[in-house]
Amino acid sequence: MGIFDIFGGKKKSTVVCKSSGQRKRESIEFLKELQIDYLESFPEIEDASEAKLKEVDAICKKAISTLLIVQVAHDALKDQFEKSKSMFTEAFERFGVENYLNAKEKAVWDGTYTKLDLIHITWEYEIFWVLVWALGIIDTDEIKIPKDPLDYMKAIKIVSECKSYDDFKAKVNMHSLEEILDMLDLYYRYHWATHEYGLKHKGHYKINHEVVVERRRGLEWLVSDADNWFDIYLDT
Repeated sequence: MGIFDIFGGKKKSTVVCKSSGQRKRESIEFLKELQIDYLESFPEIEDASEAKLKEVDAICKKAISTLLIVQVAHDALKDQFEKSKSMFTEAFERFGVENYLNAKEKAVWDGTYTKLDLIHITWEYEIFWVLVWALGIIDTDEIKIPKDPLDYMKAIKIVSECKSYDDFKAKVNMHSLEEILDMLDLYYRYHWATHEYGLKHKGHYKINHEVVVERRRGLEWLVSDADNWFDIYLDT
């Protein structure tokens, strides 16, 4: 089996339980193929015996609430907060996700935000992509190489074409904990590579640092006890 099979877009019928060391080696082989820097001594992440994946409903509702609040933040940056909140209130209620906002997101929804809050929240598009990937709504190929932000119109369509929460949940074909840890390990090493590049060089790297950070944040959240992903320390 090649490394592209391991991180491929099709889910396997048999889930292989891996050690942390095996997962690290597979990520490094993938980075070598992409000619992306890595640190051999960089630590392993937890294995499946140590991690616990969040419940499907929690992931679904967080994905929907994230997409909605990102739209409000975008509109607020254009001085259209009141109009946007009025428009999205019905959607929050229809999907039952009013209580799934973290502190920064609540500040946006309550109108007590700073400009920095809005900027942070607009980057949550990339966390949304990780959540809908974990739910099996988009393919692995769409997020495995983080070169550029993905199409925001596609993100909007994923939620807007659903008339109810049950419609959204019906799309789910959940990835396994092992598959999510595979992706987390890869993004953990992507993060080191982009961080190191930024310390030594100016300009853009082969992969997008901001995209890497936000997607890693979402992946860490999926297997953490944290309710608020901004409380998760992203070490490099």
